[in-house]
Amino acid sequence: MSRLWNFSAGPAALPQAVLERAQRELLDWQGCGASVMELSHRGKLFMSLAQQAETDLRELLAIPENYAVLFLQGGATQHFAQIPMNLATEGASADYIVTGHWGEKAASEAAPYVKVNVAASSKAEHYLRLPPRDTWQLDPRAAYVHYVSNETIHGVEFHDVPNVGEVPLVADMSSDILSRPIDVTRFGLIYAGAQKNIGPSGLVVMIVRRDLLERPARPMARIFRYADHAANDSMLNTPNTWGWYLAGLTFQWLKEQGGLKAVGERNAAKAGLLYDAIDGSGGYYRSPVEPSARSLMNIPFTLHDSALDADFLKESESAGLLALKGHKALGGMRASIYNAVPLEAVQALVSFMGDFAKRHG
Repeated sequence: MSRLWNFSAGPAALPQAVLERAQRELLDWQGCGASVMELSHRGKLFMSLAQQAETDLRELLAIPENYAVLFLQGGATQHFAQIPMNLATEGASADYIVTGHWGEKAASEAAPYVKVNVAASSKAEHYLRLPPRDTWQLDPRAAYVHYVSNETIHGVEFHDVPNVGEVPLVADMSSDILSRPIDVTRFGLIYAGAQKNIGPSGLVVMIVRRDLLERPARPMARIFRYADHAANDSMLNTPNTWGWYLAGLTFQWLKEQGGLKAVGERNAAKAGLLYDAIDGSGGYYRSPVEPSARSLMNIPFTLHDSALDADFLKESESAGLLALKGHKALGGMRASIYNAVPLEAVQALVSFMGDFAKRHG
């Protein structure tokens, strides 16, 4: 069986070395005679795995001890609602910076639990740019400021950390976490669905400042309370053990790649190669996103004639390039080039794009 180049936005490509190791260990993990999926999450073997995964993640991101690391479930969408439940008292407000579909959805799902103030939005520009900082209407009394660091659908990304003063900054980093170094101390809470740069779907990794866990809590079931998950080492209920295991393997793989500085440099090179091909095509291909806001992870692009879209998708798949169809909100194409997508995959895509343009020009 031959693996193809996978440009899926999520669930997305996993490192081949991680998949091969999981394959080798599937039936007999650590010589225990059973799969990691068959073992108790409270047994010594799995507890050791869980601790190592947290240690490796802390090393990769230089996470200080005054931050808890949680391995949760529900997908990022569940936490759109769960975050205001935990960080905002009843009647409080929170600021939302809306730069795409996921920021919009986060604000909508939060609305039953907090007064949502859309402090800035680029909806009027069809989410193809970031709202200028001097237009943000932040409330210094807000419970927190929420933003999505990288919008998977629209292909816009913050290339720095917004300064929001003393109000805790909350970031959905589902599609660009671990793609480059970040300063965790700039944030109150970071959360990410695993299915893009961490592992399989069904796992959420959260990094939360411990003082925020001590905020007065509204009435809710313990299963929704982050403080209870932190107090129980993310094992308040049975966790996603398979997802946790694969996340741990991915963290080890990232360390073997040279850490996030080296990974970030490779990601910048991959994105630069693809954007250069788009911009240098003489208008045959176009990027709809303002250059200063272009994502390094998700790159939407269109053909000069949309009538060619079906041919492009059919021929690209035949050439071994998977999942290039753009989201219906934008149409066209989208290449998601997360950590596990190697430079060779982007080179193959760029080569195909040039050949396609010659044949269909």
